[in-house]
Amino acid sequence: MYEGAIQDLIDELGQLPGIGPKSAQRLAFHILAADNADVHRLSAALNRVKELVRFCDVCFNVSENDSCRICRDPRRGTEVICVVEEPKDVVAIERTGEFRGKYHVLGGAINPLEGIGPDQLRIRELLLRLRGGEVKELILATDPNTEGEATATYLALLVKPMGLIVSRLASGLPVGGDLEYADEITLGRAFEGRRTV
Repeated sequence: MYEGAIQDLIDELGQLPGIGPKSAQRLAFHILAADNADVHRLSAALNRVKELVRFCDVCFNVSENDSCRICRDPRRGTEVICVVEEPKDVVAIERTGEFRGKYHVLGGAINPLEGIGPDQLRIRELLLRLRGGEVKELILATDPNTEGEATATYLALLVKPMGLIVSRLASGLPVGGDLEYADEITLGRAFEGRRTV
């Protein structure tokens, strides 16, 4: 244990997701050794993100305006909404260049063990968007884990009576992967989602 300011910094960095005690210590000593200008830029960037960044009023993606650039883009289709858990998922899908519709960010997934139920997610807001009648398909792009599957199933049951097409992203084996290393669930989904060639 260190004392004073360096220990405070280690403790604060250790609160970040994915940062354990050793990583927090390495980061703290990196910051300590960095030029003052670098540290001021980091501090300014942290302050700016807290001051300027908020959630889009429409889809809840991150934005510096009332609506994000995707919601403002008139070239994006309005008949298909892709539902994701977090803003980082929007970035992942956008990198593919395959989706040209709009998004809806739930803000997480149903996880009873963590006390997260449907009321803690932006499901009400999604239902309000769907009531306009313009949306024809809902793509459920939640994570392929227990929480993501529970969320997708809940949403599918909720919106099916609206007459929408509800689809789920395919899941299975990654390109370049080996069958022997695939878990049973992934391999099972690969069989379920197989296509004719």
